Amino acid sequence: MIFRNVPRSLLYVLGALFLCVALVGAAGCGGGTPAPSAASTAAGSGDPPGAPPSRGHSAAPSAAPGWARGLATVRAEALPPQARDVLALIDAGGPYPYRQDGTVFGNFEKVLPPQKRGYYREFTVRTPGERDRGARRIVTGRGGEFFYTDDHYETFKAVLR
Repeated sequence: MIFRNVPRSLLYVLGALFLCVALVGAAGCGGGTPAPSAASTAAGSGDPPGAPPSRGHSAAPSAAPGWARGLATVRAEALPPQARDVLALIDAGGPYPYRQDGTVFGNFEKVLPPQKRGYYREFTVRTPGERDRGARRIVTGRGGEFFYTDDHYETFKAVLR
């Protein structure tokens, strides 16, 4: 395969770019029906106008807090039940089921906004059927940020609470 030594995150970006170009070409370069606005999309989905989308959809960039800009978002209630359980444990201050929970997350992948070492903490989200900790984590920031990954730090979603 020609993409053998390319980082997976770059492949995701290239794939998304290709998909965007394909969609624009399929739409006839703007000759079709205009895309619905954020307000009409929210109104059509059952959400009140101006409210961020629910049920796990990405929020509009203007609805996301500053720390979440540039990341996909997910509403806390749309996370898997195990992740919601971890959020409740974090809110309660523990106890945590894994000894690694609450330890420093180094952000070596540089997917999250850069901060000094010790700013981020990680917590395991149990994966049913896995014998070890699995790939799912909640990462918190000292400024009240919450992030969710289900692919062991390759991608993150900002958790909107």
